[in-house]
Amino acid sequence: MKKDPASPNITPVQSRSNVVPLKGEIDLHVSPTVTTALNEVIDKKPERLVVDLSEVSYIDSAGLAALIQAMQKMEGYGGKFMLSGLQETVRSIFEISRLDQVFQIFPDADSALAA
Repeated sequence: MKKDPASPNITPVQSRSNVVPLKGEIDLHVSPTVTTALNEVIDKKPERLVVDLSEVSYIDSAGLAALIQAMQKMEGYGGKFMLSGLQETVRSIFEISRLDQVFQIFPDADSALAA
Protein backbone atom coordinates (compact mmCIF):
# COMPACT_ATOMS: atom_id res chain seq x y z
CA MET A 1 0.00 0.00 0.00
CA LYS A 2 1.46 3.31 -1.06
CA LYS A 3 1.46 6.17 1.42
CA ASP A 4 -0.32 9.32 0.33
CA PRO A 5 2.47 11.89 -0.05
CA ALA A 6 0.12 14.67 1.11
CA SER A 7 -0.55 13.06 4.48
CA PRO A 8 1.92 13.88 7.25
CA ASN A 9 3.68 11.20 9.17
CA ILE A 10 2.10 11.57 12.62
CA THR A 11 3.16 9.01 15.15
CA PRO A 12 3.69 9.83 18.82
CA VAL A 13 7.16 8.79 19.95
CA GLN A 14 6.64 5.54 21.89
CA SER A 15 8.43 6.42 25.10
CA ARG A 16 7.24 10.02 24.97
CA SER A 17 3.50 9.96 24.32
CA ASN A 18 3.34 13.68 25.04
CA VAL A 19 5.54 14.49 22.01
CA VAL A 20 3.81 14.59 18.63
CA PRO A 21 6.28 14.85 15.74
CA LEU A 22 4.96 16.26 12.46
CA LYS A 23 6.68 15.95 9.08
CA GLY A 24 6.49 17.56 5.68
CA GLU A 25 4.19 20.41 4.70
CA ILE A 26 1.26 21.25 6.97
CA ASP A 27 -1.27 22.88 4.67
CA LEU A 28 -5.00 23.04 3.96
CA HIS A 29 -5.08 19.40 2.81
CA VAL A 30 -3.12 18.03 5.76
CA SER A 31 -4.34 20.19 8.65
CA PRO A 32 -7.54 18.13 9.29
CA THR A 33 -5.32 15.08 9.85
CA VAL A 34 -3.11 17.11 12.19
CA THR A 35 -6.18 18.34 14.11
CA THR A 36 -7.47 14.77 14.50
CA ALA A 37 -4.09 13.48 15.69
CA LEU A 38 -3.65 16.32 18.19
CA ASN A 39 -7.20 15.93 19.49
CA GLU A 40 -6.61 12.20 20.11
CA VAL A 41 -3.68 13.10 22.37
CA ILE A 42 -5.38 16.12 23.99
CA ASP A 43 -8.54 14.12 24.78
CA LYS A 44 -6.37 12.15 27.23
CA LYS A 45 -5.71 15.49 29.00
CA PRO A 46 -1.91 15.34 29.23
CA GLU A 47 -0.31 17.86 31.58
CA ARG A 48 1.92 19.02 28.73
CA LEU A 49 2.15 18.40 25.00
CA VAL A 50 5.07 19.14 22.70
CA VAL A 51 4.50 19.34 18.96
CA ASP A 52 7.86 18.66 17.31
CA LEU A 53 8.08 20.64 14.06
CA SER A 54 11.74 19.86 13.35
CA GLU A 55 10.81 17.95 10.16
CA VAL A 56 8.13 20.39 8.98
CA SER A 57 9.30 22.40 5.96
CA TYR A 58 6.20 24.58 5.54
CA ILE A 59 3.01 25.52 7.39
CA ASP A 60 0.12 27.62 6.09
CA SER A 61 -2.73 29.43 7.84
CA ALA A 62 -4.79 26.23 8.08
CA GLY A 63 -1.88 24.48 9.80
CA LEU A 64 -1.42 27.44 12.15
CA ALA A 65 -5.14 27.37 12.93
CA ALA A 66 -4.90 23.66 13.83
CA LEU A 67 -2.08 24.44 16.29
CA ILE A 68 -3.93 27.42 17.79
CA GLN A 69 -7.07 25.31 18.24
CA ALA A 70 -5.06 22.56 19.97
CA MET A 71 -3.36 25.09 22.26
CA GLN A 72 -6.70 26.65 23.23
CA LYS A 73 -8.19 23.22 23.93
CA MET A 74 -5.30 22.37 26.26
CA GLU A 75 -5.36 25.73 28.00
CA GLY A 76 -9.06 25.13 28.64
CA TYR A 77 -8.18 22.45 31.19
CA GLY A 78 -4.87 23.95 32.34
CA GLY A 79 -2.46 21.95 30.17
CA LYS A 80 0.74 23.32 28.63
CA PHE A 81 1.05 23.30 24.82
CA MET A 82 4.55 23.78 23.38
CA LEU A 83 6.24 23.75 20.00
CA SER A 84 9.79 22.64 19.32
CA GLY A 85 12.36 22.44 16.55
CA LEU A 86 11.10 25.10 14.16
CA GLN A 87 13.17 25.26 10.96
CA GLU A 88 14.10 28.75 9.79
CA THR A 89 11.38 28.91 7.11
CA VAL A 90 8.69 27.81 9.56
CA ARG A 91 10.04 30.10 12.30
CA SER A 92 9.78 33.10 9.96
CA ILE A 93 6.10 32.27 9.31
CA PHE A 94 5.49 32.30 13.08
CA GLU A 95 7.39 35.58 13.43
CA ILE A 96 5.57 37.33 10.56
CA SER A 97 2.21 36.29 11.98
CA ARG A 98 3.46 37.20 15.50
CA LEU A 99 2.52 33.73 16.70
CA ASP A 100 6.04 33.39 18.11
CA GLN A 101 4.68 35.61 20.90
CA VAL A 102 1.63 33.37 21.44
CA PHE A 103 3.20 29.90 21.49
CA GLN A 104 5.89 28.61 23.82
CA ILE A 105 8.65 27.66 21.36
CA PHE A 106 11.72 25.60 22.27
CA PRO A 107 14.80 24.54 20.27
CA ASP A 108 14.00 20.82 20.69
CA ALA A 109 11.51 18.48 22.33
CA ASP A 110 13.85 17.65 25.23
CA SER A 111 14.21 21.28 26.29
CA ALA A 112 10.44 21.73 26.01
CA LEU A 113 9.81 18.72 28.23
CA ALA A 114 12.37 20.00 30.74
CA ALA A 115 10.78 23.49 30.93
